[in-house]
Amino acid sequence: MDSAAGGAGTGADEVVVARARLSNERGLHARPCHAIASAALASASSLRVRCDQREVDGRSILSLMTLGAACGAELEFRAQGPDARALVSELCALVELHFAQFD
Repeated sequence: MDSAAGGAGTGADEVVVARARLSNERGLHARPCHAIASAALASASSLRVRCDQREVDGRSILSLMTLGAACGAELEFRAQGPDARALVSELCALVELHFAQFD
């Protein structure tokens, strides 16, 4: 996992980006997608998630599933808003824990 979270701006304009490598055996399946989308929906910040050349809205389970992120894939989380740093931190922690509670 690369927790190189970088930020720019403050408050509502803050943008935080971090990358995390999936190491759970089943990759980004429905339940981890639900966990990401739920965290994003509970946040006041917007969330974009990128894998390879594809980028999707992190608030949509179906969009996240279209990433097809398998074990070993790198996800990039880009949040913008007043709690962007907390959101990205939470998502990196989920990946770091291998979405263990969902496998």
